[in-house]
Amino acid sequence: MTPISTTTDTLVIGGGIAGLMTAWYLARDGVEVTLVEAGDDIGTQASGANAGSLHLQIQYPEFAAYGEDWARAYAPTLRFISASIDMWQGLPGELGEDLDVQLGGGLVVAMTDDQMRRIEAKAKIEASVGVQTDILDAAEVRSIAPYLTEAVIGAGFCAREGKANPLRVTPALTSAALLAGVVIERQARVTAIERRDGGFDVTTSRGRIRAGRVVNCAGAAAAEVAAMVGVDVELGGFPLQVTVTEPVAPTIPHLVYSAAGKLTLKQVANGGCVIGGGWAATVRGDGSLATDPVNFARNMAIAADVAPVLAAARPVRSWTAWVNGTKDWRPIIGEAPDVPGFFLALFPWVGFSAGPMTARVTADLVQGRAPSVPLGGISVLAD
Repeated sequence: MTPISTTTDTLVIGGGIAGLMTAWYLARDGVEVTLVEAGDDIGTQASGANAGSLHLQIQYPEFAAYGEDWARAYAPTLRFISASIDMWQGLPGELGEDLDVQLGGGLVVAMTDDQMRRIEAKAKIEASVGVQTDILDAAEVRSIAPYLTEAVIGAGFCAREGKANPLRVTPALTSAALLAGVVIERQARVTAIERRDGGFDVTTSRGRIRAGRVVNCAGAAAAEVAAMVGVDVELGGFPLQVTVTEPVAPTIPHLVYSAAGKLTLKQVANGGCVIGGGWAATVRGDGSLATDPVNFARNMAIAADVAPVLAAARPVRSWTAWVNGTKDWRPIIGEAPDVPGFFLALFPWVGFSAGPMTARVTADLVQGRAPSVPLGGISVLAD
C-alpha cells in the first residue's frame, strides 16, 4: 500500500464502532479527520464480530460476583447506555440503512429462589438511575416467552434491550464516514506517538502522521496506545467466542440471559440463533484466536437448557474476537490528564451498545464542547 506522510487536525486510532462514529461526527461538524486501522478491513474486530446485543441492564454474573456496592457504583453508567440506545433507534434513518435494530426486551431468567432475589435486588438499583426492569413470575414469563424451559420460576424484563446487526452496522458507518470526508488508512498500526508543540507525531506501520489531536479508540489495544504518551490505562483484551445456529422458525423475540450460567441468546432476522455470554476463546501461540471446544459445548448446553427448542438446532458457525474490559466496568472517556489533545474513547465490555453515545460525547469533548451526557460518576476520567 502507498506509504503515509500527511497532516491532519484530528487522528482517530481504531476502526471499530466508536472510532468510525467519532470520526463521522467530527467530519460532519467540519473537522479534518484521519482514521487509522491496524487491520486489513474496517470493523472486523470486536465491533464487527460481537454478538450484536444491545445491553442496558446491569449484567447478572457480575452482580452476583461483585455485589450491590459494585452495582451502585456502576449504575450511573446505565444513563449513558440508555441514551446510546436512543441513538441506536435513530441510526438506521441517519445512515439510510436497515441495521436490524430491534428492542424486543431483555429477560434475565431464574431457576431458583436465590437467583430471583438477586434479580429483584439488581432491578432496584437499576430503577434508582431510571432504568425500569419489571419482575415477572413464572406465569408471566410463560405468557411472553413460551419457548423457555418450564424450570424458569421468574425473570427480570427490561423492555429497552435488544439487538442490531454488526455485519450491517460497520459497513454503513464506513460509507458514511467516507462520504463526510474522513480519510481512512488501513493496515496502519500505530507504533509510536511523540508529543510536540501543537500536537503529536504519530508513527504507523505505513508511515507518519502529524496531528493536532489524537483520539484513542483502539479497543483491546488501547492501553498499549495510551502508554506511548505516558498514560496508564487499566484496560485489557479478553478473547471471547460466539456461535450461531442454523435458521429455525421465528421463536425468540427477546434478548435472553440466564442467572444459572453465562448466556446471551437472541434470534436474528434469518432465523439463526446467536449464542454467547462471555465464554473465553483459545489464544494460539501466534496470538490468533480459535474457538474453545469445551466452552463451546458448555455454552450450547446452557442455551438448550434455557430454550429447549435449541437442542435440535445445529450450530453452523462460531467466531472469536478480542473484547476490551476493565475490572470495574466503568468507561474511560475524556481528555487524558496531563496530555492535552489526547482523548480516550473506551467503553469496556458493552462497547457496541454504548458506541453511539461514546462517539458523540468524544466528538463534543474534542471540539471543546460540553458532552451530550455529563460524565460525572460515569467516566473514570471525570472523577
